Amino acid sequence: MSTNSRLGKPRLGAVQRREEKPPLSTETKWKDRAETVIIGGGCIGVSLAYHLAKAGMKDVVLLEKSELTAGSTWHAAGLTTYFHPGINLKKIHYDSIKLYEKLEEETGQVVGFHQPGSIRLATTPVRVDEFKYQMTRTGWHATEQYIIEPEKIQEMFPLLNMNKILAGLYNPGDGHIDPYSLTMALAAGARKYGALLKYPAPVTSLKFRSDGTWDIETPQGSMRANRIVNAAGFWAREVGKMIGLEHPLIPVQHQYVVTSTIPEVKALKRELPVIRDLEGSFYLRQERDGILFGPYESQEKMKLLDSWVTNGVPPGFGQELFESDLDRIMEYVETAMEMVPVLKKADIINIVNGPITYSPDILPMVGPHQGVRNYWVAVGFGYGIIHAGGVGKYLSDWILHGEPPFDLIELDPNRYGKWTTTQYTEAKARESYGFNNVVVYPKEERFAGRPTQRVSGLYKILASKCSMGFHSGWEQPHWFYKPGQDTQYRPSFRRTNWFEPVGSEYKQVMQRVGVIDLSPFGKFNIKGQDSIRLLDRLFANVIPKVGFTNISHMLTPKGQVYAELTVSHQFPGEFLLITGSGSELHDLRWIEEEAVKGGYDVEIKNITDELGVLGVAGPHARKVLQKLTSEDLSDVVFKFLQTKSLKISNIPVTAIRISYTGELGWELYHRREDSAALYDVIMNAGQEEGIDNFGTYAMNVLRLEKAFRAWGSEMNCDTNPLEAGLEYFVKLNKPADFIGKQALKQIKAKGLKRRLVCLTLATDDVDPEGNESIWYNGKVVGNTTSGSYSYSIQKSLAFAYVPVELSDVGQQVEVELLGKNYPAVIIQEPLVLTEPARNRLQKKGGKVP
Repeated sequence: MSTNSRLGKPRLGAVQRREEKPPLSTETKWKDRAETVIIGGGCIGVSLAYHLAKAGMKDVVLLEKSELTAGSTWHAAGLTTYFHPGINLKKIHYDSIKLYEKLEEETGQVVGFHQPGSIRLATTPVRVDEFKYQMTRTGWHATEQYIIEPEKIQEMFPLLNMNKILAGLYNPGDGHIDPYSLTMALAAGARKYGALLKYPAPVTSLKFRSDGTWDIETPQGSMRANRIVNAAGFWAREVGKMIGLEHPLIPVQHQYVVTSTIPEVKALKRELPVIRDLEGSFYLRQERDGILFGPYESQEKMKLLDSWVTNGVPPGFGQELFESDLDRIMEYVETAMEMVPVLKKADIINIVNGPITYSPDILPMVGPHQGVRNYWVAVGFGYGIIHAGGVGKYLSDWILHGEPPFDLIELDPNRYGKWTTTQYTEAKARESYGFNNVVVYPKEERFAGRPTQRVSGLYKILASKCSMGFHSGWEQPHWFYKPGQDTQYRPSFRRTNWFEPVGSEYKQVMQRVGVIDLSPFGKFNIKGQDSIRLLDRLFANVIPKVGFTNISHMLTPKGQVYAELTVSHQFPGEFLLITGSGSELHDLRWIEEEAVKGGYDVEIKNITDELGVLGVAGPHARKVLQKLTSEDLSDVVFKFLQTKSLKISNIPVTAIRISYTGELGWELYHRREDSAALYDVIMNAGQEEGIDNFGTYAMNVLRLEKAFRAWGSEMNCDTNPLEAGLEYFVKLNKPADFIGKQALKQIKAKGLKRRLVCLTLATDDVDPEGNESIWYNGKVVGNTTSGSYSYSIQKSLAFAYVPVELSDVGQQVEVELLGKNYPAVIIQEPLVLTEPARNRLQKKGGKVP
């Protein structure tokens, strides 16, 4: 391969890369008031303007600092795919492609959309396993996806060297689109439906007003908006800084190469499918009669634009490229030439080296931002072209209807917080870019940038004894190892080195007593004269009496489960709310928004980082803790779901008699600086009882056996509490008109279409973990939500959604795991009774199973 030109703007299609001047009226119009102002005229911002205007919103304004597509859109490679390793982002990809298929007809603008399909190549056995893993996660979605044999791959892409290829993952309908033409078509559609697209109009100031509106200043004039959406691409940090936010974003350099005409490509009768060589870490597609290919180099070789984070984007940068750096990607060029030998004779006519924006975990940040009212973001898109259509629709639906159309918490901007430093962002972005094509395992951990400042008081004590997992900045023990055991991180699609240790921890809690660090929980204090009224509006359950705790759910207006929290009424009108680590700011934003909207006189404080939490659980939990406190912990005096302030060996704690293990246990909330001392006294007091540590993997097995649901798995914004089996926690007859109450009454009246059930299945060396396809009579009828091995029955156990007509106990179905369907049967839940239920049964003289 030779290089004729080392720099230049990309020739990615017949369409010129400059926008024709819009009609004069578009340029001269100005609005003093707007419903929504979108900042940024790349494909994301323009898509949102299009979707909001099309859905009927009046006064949609987009402000672009220079010209549409400036930034990252104009030089993108334009790949489109139905595939995503996650679950909900598949829907975004699907919506994008379906929009792009009809956009030309709707707007009259050519979009240059090619759909030759795409093939991911497996050249190792573990990659074939990954494809099988992804197939079961796609089976219950609308996306078409197949594993194809080498013969089929060669037939579809005859120019490949087939020596190493074992299989392909094929998505019909994938392909590529011209990003400039796509954006212009969306812009034409946005104008057609009444949106104003104004440029050049750089935003110079954003000021929040007490009534919730925003004042926006530009050189063209000022404007007041009911909400603003930051869609400013690699300028998004600057926009955030205007209002005191540090968005964790960093631009990276991404290069791709375009060749001149290759005779063998020109001679083909049909366009080649897009190829992704995952081990080679590059994508490759046909570009006219040549080839375009782009590598994702390793984290050691890739180039971050860290100076842009420190000093801001260079003034005037917009439709420029960087000097090409062929040396940096040469090993990938050579790999591509080996995989597609005709490249060896091809001339390079273009090397495109431009900036794209990365968030720490490679996923964009989409939605309303906690702590700032009516400020939304759509930023951090490493793959903006495939996300643009779907995200525009998703955000438009959310803005118009007051709730997300489906669960997408993995894109929640509030998954980051004060712990997300610039150093962390840089380390993670480097890792995420370099890991673009690595095998994605279940229970995957990535280690760059860790630990953050968010470590519990036990981190130094436990770090050398366990495998830690990362949870919203926190380090939390997943599983513990004993001397002589394999301590390495060994991810696998099958049972791996933590299988036996987790079994030991399970027995520890079931037979003796275990201690777990639960400090990552999100923790809020709510008090004030309207606190009870606010919580009665937010939660579907009743408000617990003073000194008691309950499990409560916040629902969306359409009756979906927005969140699950434990609510403890500590003192009259003062509450401690607890949520999972991953939904801390997600839940806090919802609570704060309702408090402001309803004018409630309350004080809401996030105390997540102030408090540590230890869980003590197992049949000897009471015996151990009683040695350390004068408080009577007996069943009669300290009942299940009671909460009390007490001292454990002179350390003040808030003790709640609750445990996600379903065994006798307490959660002990205390000052974070007391964690180590509290842990030490409990461990010392429990020596006689054989006390030991356990981690979140064992806790997951224990909660599954007790049929405890988990938010984010069994319930989320895609499920209502009735189908999730949460009727016990939903009080439709309580006087308060809680959010979602009316919708839930209608859902109940109409009847359910599906139900959550508990399944057991006998497998070999693989266990369900959630999102696998459920089969019945040769068809996919549902999906698992979570699963694990049950150490009590020595079989696999899973929760799953199935149609109501297939939800009876004893019903047989199949669960697809790694390309094989395993027979499964619906069981009466729970598999194992909780400790309080066993006690009640014993008191009645019944036999405990």
